[in-house]
Amino acid sequence: MGVDDIDAKLKALKLKYSQTQPTTNPNTVKLYLHAHGKWIISDKLTSFKFIKTHDDVTADVISDDDDDDSNGCWYLKVGEKVRVRVSTDMQLKMFAEQRRVDFVDNGVWAMRFFKPEDYRGFVDRFQSCLFENVTGLREGFSRVGEARIADDTMWENGEENEWRNVEDLKLRSFRTSNDLLEEFEEVAGGGGGIRSVALGALDNSFLVSDAGVQVVKNFSHGIHGKGVFVKFDNGGRNVGSGASEGYLNAQKALLMRGETNMLLMSPLKEGKPHSSGVNQLDIETGKIVTEWKFEKDGTEISMRDITNDTKGSQLDPSESTFLGLDDNRLSQWDMRDRRGMVQSNSPVLEWTKGHQFSRGTNFQCFATTGDGSIVVGSLDGKIRLYSTTSMRQAKTAFPGLGSPITHVDVTYDGKWILGTTDTYLILICTLFTDKDGKTKTGFSGRMGSKIPAPRLLKLTPVDSHTAGKQNKFHSGRFSWG
Repeated sequence: MGVDDIDAKLKALKLKYSQTQPTTNPNTVKLYLHAHGKWIISDKLTSFKFIKTHDDVTADVISDDDDDDSNGCWYLKVGEKVRVRVSTDMQLKMFAEQRRVDFVDNGVWAMRFFKPEDYRGFVDRFQSCLFENVTGLREGFSRVGEARIADDTMWENGEENEWRNVEDLKLRSFRTSNDLLEEFEEVAGGGGGIRSVALGALDNSFLVSDAGVQVVKNFSHGIHGKGVFVKFDNGGRNVGSGASEGYLNAQKALLMRGETNMLLMSPLKEGKPHSSGVNQLDIETGKIVTEWKFEKDGTEISMRDITNDTKGSQLDPSESTFLGLDDNRLSQWDMRDRRGMVQSNSPVLEWTKGHQFSRGTNFQCFATTGDGSIVVGSLDGKIRLYSTTSMRQAKTAFPGLGSPITHVDVTYDGKWILGTTDTYLILICTLFTDKDGKTKTGFSGRMGSKIPAPRLLKLTPVDSHTAGKQNKFHSGRFSWG
């Protein structure tokens, strides 16, 4: 039973309540709780307020003054039943036509407002508190277009004409998700837990576990197990630290050289993504043929992610270069020495081009288009687009929405970007019309104020609560088809 159904039944009963007017206070709401598969009234008449306090939810209130400049975090308090830190973890979902918001806090709650202006006032205040909690800045000090709440109202003035087929995309994805999950579990059964997925453009894709590589067959609707499992063989060498551990705990797998070889990268420390090198695996034999090190000007450095020079260069049988990303570095690496010869004695990767930023970029993940343009996701939620000519300055930067980008993908033509966070996926169209009337992507031209509205795909508060706090989105990707 929905919230509207409950209200309709109450009105039909024609119960006599006190004549007090609940709508004189703009913070007055009706509170509902979702329990046993239906909505029940928790409080027929209560009120909310935003309070600033310390991270400890049991701490004393510092202030509930909108103009307060003291340190602390904003919390939402609803009557005596709800007190929750304002964050994207609330999975807040808005229903403007119903003057209602749903959110998660040790259960799923709904607040219904009595007037449209009261609803809009809550939304504005919530966004301001979320912005301050995420960035540490008062919203008044922010630039236009900075981080705001992650919901479907973001960038509502953007060009919406690019979203004709988005709903169909969502439906197709959801219909096949359960089937794909079963197939992943089926093919992973023989090799332990899946640590990385390498999507092939040809007949096969590859699931990497601690023991080896599971080969799966590509179909238009997904993948299916072939019953082929390639066990890792280190050629009798002892496993040490750094790059030589890569195939035992591979968090990243990159196909190359006609999809006959694979680069495996493992973190140096548990819980940290950075690696000092990669292992080159011959997929057919399962042998680690080379253990590569990252060095720049004779100094060993680390990378947190690797990807192909272009989307499709993995099909090149002579491919010898790839891209690397660290917190403040974006670079290209070459597996040949400076004379263009394949190295045999000293397997050190050559830094051929790139840029080392002074600080503050906090890069997390990246991907490339068919022509080699680069999209980079960051800890602050920003998504930057770099052209093929420069790794130093982004052509376009999409503002962050409050959550770190944990994975990013882009279509071959560069027209669509898919970013992944723990709690939602963000789909962005990069097309815009420049001042000369030409259609471009944000990789080749500066979009500026012509950034279109994104589409956020996330669970409802009810589904999010059912899935649990540890249930997170991982590595959203486009298919090759």
